[in-house]
Amino acid sequence: MEVLTLLGKTLLLRPYVFIFLAIALLAARRLLGPLRTALFFLITWATAFTCEYTSTRIGFPFGWYVYTGATRGQELYLSNVPFIDSLSFTFLLFTSYCLALFFTLSAAGRRFRILMFDDPAVRTSGSVLVLSTLFLVLMDVVIDPVALRGDRWFLGKIYYYPEPGIHFGVPIANYLGWAVVGLVALGLYQQLDRLFPHTTPPDENIAHKLLAGCALYYLVLAFNLGVAFGIGEPLIGITGMLIHLPITVLLLVKMAGRLPAPLRE
Repeated sequence: MEVLTLLGKTLLLRPYVFIFLAIALLAARRLLGPLRTALFFLITWATAFTCEYTSTRIGFPFGWYVYTGATRGQELYLSNVPFIDSLSFTFLLFTSYCLALFFTLSAAGRRFRILMFDDPAVRTSGSVLVLSTLFLVLMDVVIDPVALRGDRWFLGKIYYYPEPGIHFGVPIANYLGWAVVGLVALGLYQQLDRLFPHTTPPDENIAHKLLAGCALYYLVLAFNLGVAFGIGEPLIGITGMLIHLPITVLLLVKMAGRLPAPLRE
């Protein structure tokens, strides 16, 4: 009962996270089906929690950081790790995965209406793995500097780095840790994805299903950029916008059907 009570308090304290999670789960179920959705989110959460647990004890893979415990009693913790932190990795990696698939899968039909999704060699390719991880890390380039200043908005000061890093106080090791989570979690999911047949009817339009995940990526990005500007950190916001500008331009060009078909591995 105590766990359920704390989970309810977490929902009230962090409603924006659960909104992002709910949207991601709906989009994932439409794109991947219930089994793959469960596998994707469980693997990602377990990987993220394990990495956070070890980082706060041995400094790997995110480097050394400390959870303050300031919100104990207000939200659910698993050991010393706020549950919501490792949970957030699930929808962040899923949206990054959608963005990578959108760039990687071949287009067919008029003006990018249909995407070929039933080829496991493409869906589970190294290109998708690397691109997904890249987009995940680039998202955190905005998220972590904003979260580190949680005492200036409604997140609260839930963690700190004993030795602040060069990127707005965030160590580079943190971003390498996010890359580890992306590579391990998605890599494991891709291995399991190969074990289960997945076919898409040849006339099914999955472009809009992928775009739902891509739209959520930009919704999360916009939320964090808004917080950055709102707390008086325009340089964080401008940097995040500039980093994502070329990705956004390429995405729009891809949607217009003007990018060449990707090379097969």
